[in-house]
Amino acid sequence: MMGISIIVQLVPFLLISLLLLFILRQAQKGTAVRRSGIVRGIRGATTVGEDTPEAILDATEELVKEIVAANGIRSEDVASALFTVTPDLRAEFPAAAARRMGWTMVPLLNFTEIGVPGRLERCIRVLLHVNTDRAQNEMIHVYLRDAVSLRPDLVSRSTTPQ
Repeated sequence: MMGISIIVQLVPFLLISLLLLFILRQAQKGTAVRRSGIVRGIRGATTVGEDTPEAILDATEELVKEIVAANGIRSEDVASALFTVTPDLRAEFPAAAARRMGWTMVPLLNFTEIGVPGRLERCIRVLLHVNTDRAQNEMIHVYLRDAVSLRPDLVSRSTTPQ
C-alpha cells in the first residue's frame, strides 16, 4: 500500500517532467528551423540603356530572378537586400522591383554608388544576404549585360550573361 501511495504522489512530478522535456524538444526543433545555416552574401549587377522607371524595374527584377534561380533561393531565405545605382540613375528605386516580386517582408535598402569618373555607367548592383547551409564558394554571383566587365572572374560561374 505504501508503494502505491508514493507512486501516486510522484505521478504529477513525472508528468510535469515529461511535459517540460517535450516542450524543450519542440523548442529545439523550432530553433533549428529558424537558424538553419548562416548568412551569406550574393552579389549581382546589371546595366540599363536609359534612366526610366521601367528600365530600372525590369532590369532589377531580371537580375534578382537570375540570382534566385541560380542559387535556389526562397524569399524566406533572404535576410535583407541592398541595392545601389550609379549617380546617373534617379528615375526609380531598384528595391521596388523586389517588392513587385512579392518580397514584402524582406528588408530592402537603396543607395547611390560613388561617381568614379570613367567607371561603368547606368549600373544597378545588388547584395543579397541569404540564410543558407551552403559554403561561400557555392554562392553563384550573377552579372548581366555590360556589368559582366565588373567581375569577369565570376561570370563563368554564373548564368549566361545577356
